[in-house]
Amino acid sequence: MYLSTIVISEFQVKQAINDLPLRNLVVLPFNVDHAMRCGVLIRQLSRDATDDRVRVKDDFKLIAQCDCEGISHLLSEDESTLVKYLARSQAPGQPVTRSVLLKQGFDVSWFENGQFRLPD
Repeated sequence: MYLSTIVISEFQVKQAINDLPLRNLVVLPFNVDHAMRCGVLIRQLSRDATDDRVRVKDDFKLIAQCDCEGISHLLSEDESTLVKYLARSQAPGQPVTRSVLLKQGFDVSWFENGQFRLPD
């Protein structure tokens, strides 16, 4: 599982990043390709007037990372902006990054094209 440096900076505001199981995560730096994709996304998609500009910029950075790296799922608690802009950014015929809201809990079907397993 990837851990974006964007998320690390947000997490560190309220809690030490060392509290996370870092040995189980791959840290994903924000690089030039991500920055270029982010700029395109910001130019193409309009921000809702009620959404905080700084918060939305970080959301676009995360979406750009997923897009560039082919990340299939994005875990978040942020339904109000990140999930909303992720849905808007999906281009027809392109690989899709799906959002997974932490409040919904884990479901293996997310990684099997929505297919539920039969009970044992």
